[in-house]
Amino acid sequence: MLPSYASPSPKMLSRHQANAYSKGHPYPQGGTGTFTISPHRFQPRSSPTALRKRRALLIRLAICLGVGLVFCIFVWPGVSIMPLITLGLLSSGEDFQLETVRYYDLSNVGGTARGWEREERILLCAPLRDAESHLPMFFSHLRNLTYPHHLIDLAFLVSDSKDRTLSVLTELLEGLQAEEDPNQPYGEISIIEKDFGQKVNQDVESRHGFAAQASRRKLMAQARNWLLSAALRPYHSWVYWRDVDVETAPFTILEDLMRHNKDVIVPNVWRPLPDWLGGEQPYDLNSWQESETALMLADTLDEDAVIVEGYAEYATWRPHLAYLRDPYGDPDMEMEIDGVGGVSILAKAKVFRSGVHFPAFSFEKHAETEGFGKMAKRMKFSVVGLPHYTIWHLYEPSVDDIRHMEEMEQERIVRENEEKEKAERAKKIKEQFDDPNSQWEKDKTDIQSLAMLEKAKEQQATATPVANP
Repeated sequence: MLPSYASPSPKMLSRHQANAYSKGHPYPQGGTGTFTISPHRFQPRSSPTALRKRRALLIRLAICLGVGLVFCIFVWPGVSIMPLITLGLLSSGEDFQLETVRYYDLSNVGGTARGWEREERILLCAPLRDAESHLPMFFSHLRNLTYPHHLIDLAFLVSDSKDRTLSVLTELLEGLQAEEDPNQPYGEISIIEKDFGQKVNQDVESRHGFAAQASRRKLMAQARNWLLSAALRPYHSWVYWRDVDVETAPFTILEDLMRHNKDVIVPNVWRPLPDWLGGEQPYDLNSWQESETALMLADTLDEDAVIVEGYAEYATWRPHLAYLRDPYGDPDMEMEIDGVGGVSILAKAKVFRSGVHFPAFSFEKHAETEGFGKMAKRMKFSVVGLPHYTIWHLYEPSVDDIRHMEEMEQERIVRENEEKEKAERAKKIKEQFDDPNSQWEKDKTDIQSLAMLEKAKEQQATATPVANP
């Protein structure tokens, strides 16, 4: 219970009476014996007791600080003393970092011609759809790449697959990362699952049919953009796009393309054929230079139309990278191009960071990789192809190949029947006129036999006597 305070009686001396302020205005004495304080004239006073308390408090703080310094120096080695003293406010920018903050200097990830010497990281992107049968071949290529594997991060997008693509991919990645050879394991690996409602079948006739091209390529562009946005990190200097159905490519392809130091660069892509189909054939017709005919054609098409190469419906008369190949040409020869094929693309990461992407819509009447090439050129990036540097795509019979094989099979059957009939006729002729000498000898013998028989009859008739009458 709080004590109650009564007003002092007039007979009692004021407790401030002996003080010099007792005669002044700050503490006037009234008939009631109470006192009041004028706020606008009040000044705090110092007393020996207050100074002693303040001095004791400072001494305690000094002792606590000294104990803390001793603890940091002798009990907790390695700790920084200055941040403890200054609470981190006077630390330099390099020392003052939070664990959840990452600092990236993008000026150091621009991409150079000799990135393997500067330890520049590459993001290798591979879109997958029903790729179970191709994955073992693709991983054999990964094992043979000469670019330092620890500087390559792998990113896979598995979409709209009905086979065992995901499980086979996981098994092969586990085996690759568990290799005893320290040069084999790769860096960070990302597997992303995302379906885009792709309805076009994976057989050759469906994938390469003209009617499916526009919608198919727009969905493929979405897949590439999803994969890139999910996997690209601030420390990547390059992005390499690679189809899993590439059959043959140089082990040094990353260094070979990187040495040109271009923003976007692609090799030439051909495919092997059976001997009866000619032995080889250009495959990727999406790498080309623009032509006036194609620009005039684009002006006549609808806004959402997508021009695709290699079809009679769109006669563009463009110079194609594939058709300019010389097997004995200089593999380092460059050719400026506008459209880009997607089988094998090496691009600097800054191209994508600047906003270039794979348009999932009609961009200048193109989509996906061809639209990517056009967009990169529009943003003043260098886009080149190597007409004499060739990689080989896996052979898959096209619709024309299948039709040609059927025609050749029919021709073979007709030819075999004709040869069979011809052989039978020759056999009959041979049986009839096989050995004319022996037949002549036989006929001669028969004639001689008849002649001798006639002669014998004549001799017998001459030797027989005539009877008397």
